[in-house]
Amino acid sequence: AYDVRGRLGDTLDERIAFAIGQGVVAARGADRVIIGRDARASSTPLARALADGLCEAGADVYDIGLCGTEEVYFATDHLKADVGLCVTASHNPIDYNGVKLVGSGATPLSPVELDAIQVAAEAALSHPITAEKPGKVTATDPRDAYVNRLLSFVRPKELAPLKVLVNAGNGAAGPTFDAIADALAKAGAPVEWVRINHTPDHTFPNGIPNPLLEQNQPITGNAVIANQCDIGLAWDGDFDRCFFFDAKGRFIPGEYMVGLLAAAFLEANPGEKIVYDPRVCWNTIDVVEAAGGVPVLSQTGHAFMKAKMREVDAVYGGEMSAHHY
Repeated sequence: AYDVRGRLGDTLDERIAFAIGQGVVAARGADRVIIGRDARASSTPLARALADGLCEAGADVYDIGLCGTEEVYFATDHLKADVGLCVTASHNPIDYNGVKLVGSGATPLSPVELDAIQVAAEAALSHPITAEKPGKVTATDPRDAYVNRLLSFVRPKELAPLKVLVNAGNGAAGPTFDAIADALAKAGAPVEWVRINHTPDHTFPNGIPNPLLEQNQPITGNAVIANQCDIGLAWDGDFDRCFFFDAKGRFIPGEYMVGLLAAAFLEANPGEKIVYDPRVCWNTIDVVEAAGGVPVLSQTGHAFMKAKMREVDAVYGGEMSAHHY
């Protein structure tokens, strides 16, 4: 519905990635494109092939390197690009990879827009596009701007003095989190961090990072208890999903975090709208109404959630899958 996914060597390879890059230029008229990638071994050659296809078709590529999907979305708006592409398989098995796409202003692409890219990419497989003036690849690092944007959501000195366990699952989250933690410390946040599985590792020695799977949750929960932390956080591979654990190491289902965050946003923004998905929603509706907000239902999926949030000018939206907007 809103991404490219495929099995390596079967439905996705470097030839197809090259064609997808060409299809993005042909279908979107893209001149400036952001590319980022997750920690998988296959992501580097796929990102390179994607960039080659984009450049040969005439687009300039801004490569932000190892990062999370959210950083690609941010950079697409921040650097005024036409399209953002993150090479990632997120939580899928090791023999998979894919591309997450976003339009200008970090606006999700609709299924119709994605269909157009698919048609153009398929055409480019047999008839590659060669522009008179090929584009070039420029390495760039918008992480400091991304971190500053995140810190604008909080008042660091007013945060509670918590001890927090963070589990990056050997995915892409570690370096970005370190930049956030350093900025929080400089801003006076009294938070102590305990890091596990923090270094990106394409072999994923502790398994593919997917904290939603029940068998993966004790890794974080037990570490919370062992380190006597107040709370635990764990991310998936491209850290567009964040999962919470309480001080007893218990996993907190995503739908209850939606309610908790909705209440916090409504305390700061009384009477505003909160967008939610329909999968597990009674708690969200009750909490939002009790806090004086307006609950607004959306179809599941980030493209649909973000479109609904823009439509109704919501202050926050969340899904039970642990996506928070």
